[in-house]
Amino acid sequence: MTLSIQRNGAVGALVSGVDLRALSQSDLHTLRDAFAEHGALFFHGQQLTPEQHIVLAESWGDINVNRFFRAVPEHPRIAEVRKEPDQTVNIGGGWHTDHSYDQIPALGSMLYAREVPAFGGDTLFASTCAAYDSLSDGLKRTLLGLRAVHSSRHVFGAQSAYVQSAGDRLGNADAASQDAVHPVVIRHPLSGRPSLYVNPAFTLQFEGWTPMESAPLLEMLYRHIARPEHTWRFHWQPGSLAFWDNRATWHLAVNDYHGERRLMHRITLEGGPLEAYSH
Repeated sequence: MTLSIQRNGAVGALVSGVDLRALSQSDLHTLRDAFAEHGALFFHGQQLTPEQHIVLAESWGDINVNRFFRAVPEHPRIAEVRKEPDQTVNIGGGWHTDHSYDQIPALGSMLYAREVPAFGGDTLFASTCAAYDSLSDGLKRTLLGLRAVHSSRHVFGAQSAYVQSAGDRLGNADAASQDAVHPVVIRHPLSGRPSLYVNPAFTLQFEGWTPMESAPLLEMLYRHIARPEHTWRFHWQPGSLAFWDNRATWHLAVNDYHGERRLMHRITLEGGPLEAYSH
């Protein structure tokens, strides 16, 4: 097989001609470069056992064990992302960036499709780097001086409607005590590009601003990032794998397959400190 990488517009690249169970050092080097450039990599036709999924993840870095997701039986480092036919709420059904509430947020995640519905269940991705690039120079200058507050409490805490509707798929609500402050525009650790680091799920307000003062500008940024020219839609097949970078992308799991089962395995990778972007 010959490894091939095809860019998906503003975000991500589709990779073919590679078996993720047997990556050569040359393939791994090529994929690392592509990940830095495109922000997400997408694969079809993979045949990974949970053990092979773990080995693949460890070839990129240390594994971050999610506090709130139900783990795959006998594999505590793999999170289960599941929706049963009788459930109406899915996991990750709004635009978000994983783990922005952590002081040192996760690098990204490798999500592997075990069971996919007969229809629907796609995932949308957005490029926060492309979104920054398309802002006006004046707004860019304003954002470079801002920091934003992120939290897990309102999403994964015991009083969260999201947790209550998720049933046994989410837990450990007492651990939802994370708060963090990050630059609104970060320098991407791999590419060096400026990237907008706010998201509708976990960002509460700008540091030093009230929530009411913050809301109009945050909402404008959220609408801007989600514009069609910044996004791409991934259609899952059994054996598909998506590997995205939380520092360069958002994602949203489309909840359009009621009455069908969808089962995914997710491994999250540890990241590093985030730095503010400056000219």
